[in-house]
Amino acid sequence: MPAKSRFNRLDAFTKTVEDARVRTTSGGIVTITSLLVVFWLVWGEWADYTRVIVRPELVVDKGRGEKMEISMNITFPRVPCELLTLDVMDVSGEIQMGVMHGVSKVRLSPESEGSKVIEIKALDLHKDEASHLDPEYCGECYGAPSPAHAQKAGCCNTCDDVRDAYASISWSFGRGEGVEQCDREHYAEHLDEQRKEGCRIEGGIRVNKVIGNFHIAPGKSFSNGNLHVHDLENYFKDETHTFTHKIHNLRFGPQLSDVVVQDMQKKHQATGPAGWTNHHINPLDGTDQKTDEKAYNFMYFVKVVSTAYLPLGWEKEAPRSAKHDDLLGATIDGTYKGSIETHQYSVTSHKRSLLGGADDENHKERVHARGGIPGVFFSYDISPMKVINREVRPKSFSNFLVGLCAVIGGTLTVAAAVDRALYEGVNRVKKMHSN
Repeated sequence: MPAKSRFNRLDAFTKTVEDARVRTTSGGIVTITSLLVVFWLVWGEWADYTRVIVRPELVVDKGRGEKMEISMNITFPRVPCELLTLDVMDVSGEIQMGVMHGVSKVRLSPESEGSKVIEIKALDLHKDEASHLDPEYCGECYGAPSPAHAQKAGCCNTCDDVRDAYASISWSFGRGEGVEQCDREHYAEHLDEQRKEGCRIEGGIRVNKVIGNFHIAPGKSFSNGNLHVHDLENYFKDETHTFTHKIHNLRFGPQLSDVVVQDMQKKHQATGPAGWTNHHINPLDGTDQKTDEKAYNFMYFVKVVSTAYLPLGWEKEAPRSAKHDDLLGATIDGTYKGSIETHQYSVTSHKRSLLGGADDENHKERVHARGGIPGVFFSYDISPMKVINREVRPKSFSNFLVGLCAVIGGTLTVAAAVDRALYEGVNRVKKMHSN
């Protein structure tokens, strides 16, 4: 048997001759409708194939010896900048008292005048080098040992040097009356001038990625044995000082640009509910706390979760340089397509009067302990788990082809059945009328 005849016997798609085909108006309508449906469904398959979704994963965080950036912008309308101190400490034993680098203090006009910006001052070490003094000058430390970071060993040439010397042996400093360096720098006059002012602390600090805390409290801080102490004398001298505050922004990790955040939101919306939003990342943003008590503190207990965002093709993108990562306040913009390492956090808060006693009328059974330091305290804990948000395509190319064949074949099959039913129905109606 010829090869051609063998293939003819295997033909599953038998044909009819042209003379046996019948074309109808209903068939044309069904054909056009089916083609439109096919195009619509094919477009849906293509959109589904090109769609990018975010698939979350939960893994154990195996990072070791990492650093974490904390960025803050907090306003204290009733405490002057001269009195505020930022301290950081963690369970590794590292203590940063009176943090100087990466943070700025913004002097604000009194609250009654609208808390407008007066001056922005970066907290740099040795801000007053006393360059106008005699090179041979050696200021007295008034019975205290010279601080380790003094510009001239064994001397206290500035008011800050004397304050640090007093703090090193846990002496109260007060307004610096009778201290020649402070009289020269008009320290007491500056305190009086700023007495009614407010302050905004903004900037970033870099900490070890371990359990720790940072706080903003009044007065010079120092360690007394195992105790962390603040010199509160100047704070309690004025009745208007309270720790009413507003947290404009508190962020753990690098700043994400608006373009990056909007792109994340768009892809999370394509995935389903619970998309990535700014509020989800920084729940303390916009927090406003008020008090009229001087001896009052606010505590925020933060649970930090490491979070990675892996865009499509992130493996091919060169990683960000270590130099860029070490830069405080660096922003990840839309041009960067590599992996984004950041942090999310949840928070609970607590506030209490340092005078102790019962709580408000709604919780009379609750009694607060007496004592403590007025201020705003942030205690952060690091979760052992890490969230990875990975961008993926829900369909592979082979799944797209399968869907395409199913759409075309299924639509044409249904269209053929509808056309056949219409054709048979019209013929029966014609026969009934002819009879």
